[in-house]
Amino acid sequence: MLVAALLAGAGLLTLAPLPAAQTGTPVVYRVPVEGVIEMGIAPFIERGIREAEEAGASAVVLDIDTPGGRVDAAQRITDSVRDAEIPVYAYVNRRAISAGALISLATDGIYMRSGSALGASTPVTGEGDTAPEKIVSVMRSEFRTLAQARGLDPRIAEAMVDPDIEIEGVVEAGKLLTLSTSEAEELGFAIEVRDWPGLMEAIGTSGAQVVDLRLNWAERLVRFLTHPIVAPFLLSIGFLGLLIEIKTPAFGLAGTAGLVSLGLFFGSHLIIGLAGMEVLILLGAGVVLLLIELLVLPGVGVVGGLGAVAILAAVFMSMIGRFPTTSDILVALNVIIAAGVLAGLAAWQLLRRLPQDRRARNIFLNTSTGREEGYTSSQVRAELVGAEGVALTDLRPAGTARFEEENVDVVSDGPWIRAGERVRVLRSEGYRHIVRAASTPAAGGEDAPAAVSPEAASEEKPS
Repeated sequence: MLVAALLAGAGLLTLAPLPAAQTGTPVVYRVPVEGVIEMGIAPFIERGIREAEEAGASAVVLDIDTPGGRVDAAQRITDSVRDAEIPVYAYVNRRAISAGALISLATDGIYMRSGSALGASTPVTGEGDTAPEKIVSVMRSEFRTLAQARGLDPRIAEAMVDPDIEIEGVVEAGKLLTLSTSEAEELGFAIEVRDWPGLMEAIGTSGAQVVDLRLNWAERLVRFLTHPIVAPFLLSIGFLGLLIEIKTPAFGLAGTAGLVSLGLFFGSHLIIGLAGMEVLILLGAGVVLLLIELLVLPGVGVVGGLGAVAILAAVFMSMIGRFPTTSDILVALNVIIAAGVLAGLAAWQLLRRLPQDRRARNIFLNTSTGREEGYTSSQVRAELVGAEGVALTDLRPAGTARFEEENVDVVSDGPWIRAGERVRVLRSEGYRHIVRAASTPAAGGEDAPAAVSPEAASEEKPS
């Protein structure tokens, strides 16, 4: 019981009421449908209906107050309502516009609070213009089918979608049909109720236990991750993490963060139904092509370009759904562009600044293959040029010298130098640090020490 209480408090476990058969009291689930209809709300409504069925509830009431939203989200909710094994009713609490009207028509009965509105369901673009005929035709067919299933006049339902439909005494041609509470009741589309107790009495569940369903932590998280403001940051972190990983010698924190971010983006869109298997297949193909470009055919460009296009296409498809409007397409494009700009700016700053930072040398490979660098594979230690130190070993010509607290491999540029003599760094060439005796001028001079004698050299040279 303690574990269950902790899980419930953390939102990890939903404590549903006991089945009605065990309590002897009827149970009604109240599921709020508020705000804009988007894909994140569909799993929430599906869960509410499923939990109500498992609890043996008498009915589910969708408490609707919405200006509309995505067509594909409304269709998914409609399918869930029609497949329910218990009665599902719509309580229009102020307004059920557009997608809200579609959901209401799918229920077993519409009950409208006084002063509410139902209708105005033609799909529109992001600019407020009517959507293409293809989308309008789909919505008109949906409304007609739902009205016929409930024994209602299909022409009235179609008039909520198509302004070209004229019904004498109801709506004129060129005007979209929106029904008030009294008009909907007069046409048989709804029943007027004063308030929630009036609704409970109308559906025959007076005195029933009411369970108010609320979003759990997972549903809140999914809706947060799929928000058009959050999604670009997930993509940016994902792309940037992979870019840094390409520049690093081993898989690390950046690559992990990138994969986690992309996983959250595609996983959340998969949960709400925007991304399907085709999106995952396209994403996988893009990743494979990029790996081929990096590991098998480096420098070709074409394979990597195709992989990048496949990944971008997967991102785009995961945000537009089955019946995208112009608004949906624009939102998806804005998310991709914003993610590209954020990732590009961050990558430019990282590639421009971090490799010059000594603290970042363990993160980035800072190799140089230019002709002017002599194809060096080590960091040029410009700060050592001119530094003086002490030879720790005989330099014949290579050996080790100590500069302050650091031991450095060096090479003599002139005569051999004995251990203990002071040396000065002339040049740094990556892994080669060229030195001379500190008392010897770089270009030679009067104070230059005598070279090691041939006899001494012959004694010291190996036979």
